[in-house]
Amino acid sequence: MTANRPRAPLRDYFAGIAEYAFQTRVGIADPPLIDYISDLLIRFIRADSLYNVRDLGGRRIGEVALMMAEAEARIGEARREVHRHIGDFTLFWAGVYPEALGCQRDQPTEKQSQFIDYCTHGKRAYQIASTIPAEDEKVRRELLQRLSEEFELCAFGLSEARKEWERRDGGGLVVID
Repeated sequence: MTANRPRAPLRDYFAGIAEYAFQTRVGIADPPLIDYISDLLIRFIRADSLYNVRDLGGRRIGEVALMMAEAEARIGEARREVHRHIGDFTLFWAGVYPEALGCQRDQPTEKQSQFIDYCTHGKRAYQIASTIPAEDEKVRRELLQRLSEEFELCAFGLSEARKEWERRDGGGLVVID
């Protein structure tokens, strides 16, 4: 965790878990990437953040294919943000809850195709987001490109983070409506 982040118990908890999982279980010591992953976990505790992409009528979009269509209908930074959200959304589900995609990562089946589709869409979304300039470079283009290139490794790191918080707390992440 970088020193210039505000201190908050939940943020510290997820930052510690992500740092442990990525550094000791995955072998990645990359503070900006770990901070991004920690922020993703914090954001997606709330269901409204997980499903924050909306169509023109204001309805929440929860399907990746519809999010992709919505992203393509937008321009500039709005397009970038929807693509970034798609990357975050697919990374979260592929890493934290792969069983929600109808598969277990260690049990190859025909149901693995949804997991593979999520990874493919996530990588593509991060790659597109990395090419769209933004006035606020809070999420740097290089980081989005790395998330695209190392999507499966980051998903594995998130699965290791989940194992660690389940080990520590005896439960899982709860998404709040």
